Amino acid sequence: MKTILIATCLSLSVLPAAAHAQAQSISAGDKKMGAEAHPQLVQQFGGAMKGPAADYVTRVGRKIAVQSGLSNSERDFTVTLLDSPVNNAFAIPGGYVYVTRGLLALMNDEAELASVLGHEVGHVAARHAAKRQQTATLTQILAGVVGAVAGNSGLGSLVGRGAGVGADLITKGFSRSQEYQADDLGVRYLATAGYDPLASSDMLGILGAQETLEARVAGRASSLPTWASTHPNSADRVKRAREKAGATGKAGNGARSRDALLDAVDGMVWGDDPAKGFLDGQEFKLPSQRLAFTVPKGFAVSNSDDAVTISSTGGQASFAGGRIGMGGLDDYIGQVFTALGGNARPGDVRAGKASGIDFRYAFARANSNAGQVDVGVFAYRPDNGSTAYHFVTLTRAGQGIGPFEPLVESMRRMPAAEAQGVRPLRIKVLKVKAGETADTFARMMAFPDAPLDRFLVLNALERGEKLVPGQRVKVIVRS
Repeated sequence: MKTILIATCLSLSVLPAAAHAQAQSISAGDKKMGAEAHPQLVQQFGGAMKGPAADYVTRVGRKIAVQSGLSNSERDFTVTLLDSPVNNAFAIPGGYVYVTRGLLALMNDEAELASVLGHEVGHVAARHAAKRQQTATLTQILAGVVGAVAGNSGLGSLVGRGAGVGADLITKGFSRSQEYQADDLGVRYLATAGYDPLASSDMLGILGAQETLEARVAGRASSLPTWASTHPNSADRVKRAREKAGATGKAGNGARSRDALLDAVDGMVWGDDPAKGFLDGQEFKLPSQRLAFTVPKGFAVSNSDDAVTISSTGGQASFAGGRIGMGGLDDYIGQVFTALGGNARPGDVRAGKASGIDFRYAFARANSNAGQVDVGVFAYRPDNGSTAYHFVTLTRAGQGIGPFEPLVESMRRMPAAEAQGVRPLRIKVLKVKAGETADTFARMMAFPDAPLDRFLVLNALERGEKLVPGQRVKVIVRS
């Protein structure tokens, strides 16, 4: 399940919100801060994409960013398309702007993409603070675990500095007035860049519809964290953005560039990339490693280049891999605990079995600012090779493995044929032919649930809206 998050990760100072903030130029300090955070953020969000789609996003992002007054040179802005299915966009000081392929896929024209990026640049231009005091919560401890266990000590130290904490920790710092101000600035940037400023309200409507759809498909009233939970009411924002667009005197005029956007997303991967692992129902599959494990219902899953994170109200777990030495799994478990640092001292290593795969595990009690926690490491060596795989579980003290016993015992080997047969979902752009309706394209959607609603939201269409021959639409297919 994808999460919608639109927010700026970092800022340097707080200025009172105003309808028309005066942007300050990019300082040397901002550039240094951004340059240090950039590679870590890119890694956290799946890496930077390359190719025509990424080049297109860079061109649009730079065009809208120079409207902010932070710099008159497009070259001062680094705009990155992130290889992540999460619906996210953010910006940090120093001229760094980001959007994920997940969010790009929801846009239906270039002006809508520009409005997303303009909103984020607006937060930076207005110097909105998104800093939050960091304490050693379970989520943060786990983030450090992910970095250390995956052999990425940089991420662990980054978490300690509070500069690269997970998105759910760093995107909830804006007040309602700050969000409105960023909306207003985004509308102004659209108009001055020559785009139709109504694209802002259209974009907000799309994201609200997507969030509602995802929550309904998942059978819940809302999802957390969500775009709606971190921003003012979407319906109010849509209405307000339309009013602000009208005040520019340019509403309904200006470029929308639908074809350019559709050309950019045609063929792009939708959702998780199987090469990095993906959630298939309740089972997380890693075809490249020929491994799969079952995620209990109600647990949230987040996938990054470094690890898979599984969260529940009872704690968190991460799954990753690493090289194993001559000492086997017992030494490997010790190395994991050593990499975690702190005061965790594991007890005896014990044996277990998961769907035919033997594993070894140990627990330790650790102190944190959030109280004592139980840390478990469960290690697997499915093919007796040079790579081992493991879960790290964190629960409140005294809970041991807590709710994660079904998870660690579900690990299985995927048959070669199953692993080789996995194909990714992709966006395919098609032209409507005479007689074709939304139902025609809904039948092409590679989803067993709500295919019509998914098609309508993906293309910003209303139920019952007629399609016009020659019109281009997006569908999600497996190829």
